[in-house]
Amino acid sequence: MKKILTLVLIGVVCLGILNGCTQQKEAESGNENETETETETAQEDETPEKKYLGDDIDNVRLFPTSDAGFVGDPMPYYENGVFHVFYLEDLRDGKLGYHPWSIFETDNFYEYEYKGQVIPYGDSAEAQDIALGTGSVMKDKNGMYHAFYTGHNDNFMPKEAVMHATSQDLYNWTKIPEDTLYAGENYSDVDFRDPYVFYVESESRYWMLVTTRNDRTGVIVKYTSDDLSKWTDEGIFFENDMESNSNLECPSLLKYGDKWYLSFSDQWPDKQWHYRVSDAMTGPFEIPAQDVVDCNENAFYAGRLETDGENLYVFGWNATKDKHFDDAAYTWAGNMVVHQLVQAENGDLFPILNTSVKEKMNHELPLSPTKMTETIRQEDNTFAYQGDKYEVVEFGKLRGSYLFQTTIKDFKEGERFGFAFNTDKNAVGSLNILFNMEENAIEFYNTDEIYNTDPQSELAFDLQSAEELDVSILIDNWVVSMYVNDQCAFTARMYSSQGGGFGMFGINSGIRCENVRIYK
Repeated sequence: MKKILTLVLIGVVCLGILNGCTQQKEAESGNENETETETETAQEDETPEKKYLGDDIDNVRLFPTSDAGFVGDPMPYYENGVFHVFYLEDLRDGKLGYHPWSIFETDNFYEYEYKGQVIPYGDSAEAQDIALGTGSVMKDKNGMYHAFYTGHNDNFMPKEAVMHATSQDLYNWTKIPEDTLYAGENYSDVDFRDPYVFYVESESRYWMLVTTRNDRTGVIVKYTSDDLSKWTDEGIFFENDMESNSNLECPSLLKYGDKWYLSFSDQWPDKQWHYRVSDAMTGPFEIPAQDVVDCNENAFYAGRLETDGENLYVFGWNATKDKHFDDAAYTWAGNMVVHQLVQAENGDLFPILNTSVKEKMNHELPLSPTKMTETIRQEDNTFAYQGDKYEVVEFGKLRGSYLFQTTIKDFKEGERFGFAFNTDKNAVGSLNILFNMEENAIEFYNTDEIYNTDPQSELAFDLQSAEELDVSILIDNWVVSMYVNDQCAFTARMYSSQGGGFGMFGINSGIRCENVRIYK
């Protein structure tokens, strides 16, 4: 990744705005929901009456975790107006067993009810499912619910197998160990997981898609069954079509409109959710022009598609960071993130701000600068930058959930601008989302030293062809998720977004930010 021009660096340094990143740390054990995260910035210039923007208004819940643990690999199942989102609960309690299945339920994507753990991991070191892995839930023609899940045991071979459980109510499950399915000789028994099961009406039988490896590359294989107990290997359904041999984790396959969509996440090198599109359930599946909807490096991972019959969604997670440091690497599991997807005429999918969340977050807050570079011209809710080195408008401090919106215009080739979080006394953020016109990309920096480092995560996006950028940013629960032009999402872990100030900046950029508003 090319660095910002040396000339810009010199100008910024002369202004004295490059400061070390303010660090904060949560407790190294336990859930982040139970820990306050305060920064130096969050403690400056507070007034007793009102510390944070909209702190007298109730918050909604946009990116849930439970009090018990973190969210890994969502497995959504829709029925009767409710999304039952099973997931791997990352307890981080040091026990031999791990990742029991738990469940959230929602009918609006801003209220989530935690129903607790529903499928436990095995009770002995010799159990195939001493650790649970991803799977799926469906209902048969007799009204019985079936969960197919990965049984994982690091201590013996086969390390992974597909296992089966049944339920009458989605909450109380009976395991059926005799139905355990092991990898055939053509597949890896180290990587044999993430079953996705559904009924195929035209064939009067069930399909199961499984993530595994064949001839040293990642593949998705297909099994079929008449009774959900005995399965027949039908061979490779889809083979890795990227420039890697990565595993294709957490596959899902469904029809939306007149197209079929196959999705998966690459385990390496990008750690990113992808999808493919076809006119038929059996393929061939083609790579769309933009086959991802969010950025890389576990910023949005393990996405699973689900529809309520009218709208389409992808359920994934945004990772926590090592020891809960903002400037650390992403780890596994975190907060659940759901993107609503819209279908273009050619079948391509694009993420948009969730319509029910937008309707709910309709309480507009008064928004006025707390700091602003003197060269910026303000007229009501419009801010015009003059392209004079580093210019920034800082607003108040954040605590809770917010929807921030603006339309950015008048940007030019080679310019850089974006959003700063956890701003310091010079209104420089320790966390920054950058629109990089030169690289034609959106980038996230988990440091204020964006001039000397590579971004932590990024997303290729054709900024140079855009006439304007309609931006909506959801902020909640240490996660920030941005939507641009109803064409892409960009999600990042930002512990210090809570408690710190935020603003909009330009670097030698004459941008114009119109209709700047914030809601709760």
